Amino acid sequence: MTEDLIFRRDGVAGFLTLNRPKAIHALTAPMDHAMTEALLAWREDDAVGTIIIDHSEGRGFCAGGDVTALRQSALTDNGVSGRRFFYEEYQLNHLLFTYPKPVVAFMDGITMGGGVGISQPAKFRVATENTRYAMPETGIGLFPDVGGGWFLARIGGRIGQFLALTGARLDGAECLWTGLCTHYLPSEALPEAKCRISAGEDIAALLDELSVEAPAARITANVDLIARHFALDRLEDILASLEADSGEWSQKELETLRKKSPQACKVSLHQLVESAELDDFAMNMAMEYRIGSRVLVLPDFAEGVRAVLVDKTQDPKWMPARPEDVSDELIASIFAPLPPQEEWKPL
Repeated sequence: MTEDLIFRRDGVAGFLTLNRPKAIHALTAPMDHAMTEALLAWREDDAVGTIIIDHSEGRGFCAGGDVTALRQSALTDNGVSGRRFFYEEYQLNHLLFTYPKPVVAFMDGITMGGGVGISQPAKFRVATENTRYAMPETGIGLFPDVGGGWFLARIGGRIGQFLALTGARLDGAECLWTGLCTHYLPSEALPEAKCRISAGEDIAALLDELSVEAPAARITANVDLIARHFALDRLEDILASLEADSGEWSQKELETLRKKSPQACKVSLHQLVESAELDDFAMNMAMEYRIGSRVLVLPDFAEGVRAVLVDKTQDPKWMPARPEDVSDELIASIFAPLPPQEEWKPL
């Protein structure tokens, strides 16, 4: 186990409490291992009726995975340790998705990347006024992994494509409106909710009771624009559509997209097309592992993490720099099957 994860029993609930506040509880390999071990043990324990995933002090639930460590892998061991991290993290995501006991994730605060991966598979996903949900991976040359393709592809209205490409942040009300969370509670009600779940109360009924009316979802003001401009699966077409619209929102999103990795955007669009056609979450995770194995060692990932998180210069030099230079052949190679012995498999 690791001090970055607090695991405990309280009544019928097994708690997995992220405990890395200085890093907004970003996930490390030991944290993934510890969660998996606890879940496997509690799966066989009849005294544990439900799982609660939350965080200790700090302003966020989970800011993502430890991408600086992944960058070091790309730079120093040709991605070997990074691929191992992806492999085991995706096994955790799949374990949560298929878990036979109800899982409740309290998405109170920043919920991004890897934090989405451990909350989205939960049967009950609780947002609050503090929730800030995003999949910002295209800004660091990555893609919405940890099952992101599966969940974003199923929102409808091309909102998933919009979120995947731009990395836009949703608040708790917007998460409720899009279906990315199941309940909206005031943060002050969370201790009571956890206590009553631990006491064995019916989870759905008590979360319904403690829920409050969410504010109006701001994203609803732009759903028509999203549906129109993000309608196609070709990045060049989306950019052209935004360019032809002089409206303030369209120009703002165009400026945002121009800062993202063209390769990552094209990968993300193709990923959501593929994910939407799948009817098995394990197949989705196997696909995402293929993508992750390849993009990890392509130039954009190391460069994106450098510019955004290491040097913080916010000036990544993407390769290729233009969408039209990201070839269909490159995208196909990223999605191609791995050798059978290297393919991802669930636990």
